[in-house]
Amino acid sequence: MKLERHPNFKKAYKKHIAGNKKLVIKTEERLLLFQKDPTNPILKDHRLKGSRNKFRAISITGDIRIVYLQISKNHIILVDIGTHNQVY
Repeated sequence: MKLERHPNFKKAYKKHIAGNKKLVIKTEERLLLFQKDPTNPILKDHRLKGSRNKFRAISITGDIRIVYLQISKNHIILVDIGTHNQVY
C-alpha cells in the first residue's frame, strides 16, 4: 500500500509530532501496521461525518489521530495529524 503525505500532513506532523520522540516512534509503528493490516482493531479506523464524510481516521494514541483519504485499495493520502480537537 502506498502512503502519500499531503503537504498539510507534513506541516501538521512537523508542528504537532516531530518534537516528541515517543510520538514519532508511535506514529511510525501505527503507519507500518496500517500498511500491513488496515483493518487491525488497534487502529480504530472510522469514517468521518458531515462535510468530511469522504475522509477516514485512525488512532495513533488515545488522542492523536491521522485523517486520510483512500484513493484506491492501494493508495492512501495522509491529510492531517494531531489531537482529536485539532483534526476534527
